[in-house]
Amino acid sequence: MFVRWSVAVAAIALFSSQVSSPALAQGAKLTDPEIAHIAYTAGVIDITAAKQALKKASNKEVKTFAQDMVRDHEAVNKQALALVKKLNVMPEDNDTSRTLSKNAKDKRAVLSKLNGAAFDKAYIDNEVAYHKTVDSALETELIPSASNAELKSLLKTGLKIFEGHEQHAEHVAADLK
Repeated sequence: MFVRWSVAVAAIALFSSQVSSPALAQGAKLTDPEIAHIAYTAGVIDITAAKQALKKASNKEVKTFAQDMVRDHEAVNKQALALVKKLNVMPEDNDTSRTLSKNAKDKRAVLSKLNGAAFDKAYIDNEVAYHKTVDSALETELIPSASNAELKSLLKTGLKIFEGHEQHAEHVAADLK
């Protein structure tokens, strides 16, 4: 299942010619190498946030969720990098990936000042919001934009996996209240 999601992310990065989700590209037309960098950056951001949670979280469910995010997103990025290498596509830094990185750094700084239950709640609330954004981008922008039936199918599989992450995060968030 994770391999299918990895292929879906790589497909997004390599075959989508435009992402107009405000969270990803703010309406800008992006090249495939830029999209590849955005997809990779988004994965790295969630891995880094999860690793921070593994160090700071006090709640067992939060730590389990963070472990899942590290495992899943590292698998995705590994597969995506292998595919871009095979296809000789060089990911290209861009304004969107730089903005994503800056915002994530700012969020990590805020989270670093929290401890215990306050950290757990802030981290998991952020993860719920993150996955809602990704789900929305897949559902409203990327899947409808895909013309290749196989690509569309892979994106739908990816959406199901991310919806699972979102539901898991929402479950953990509800238990923290």
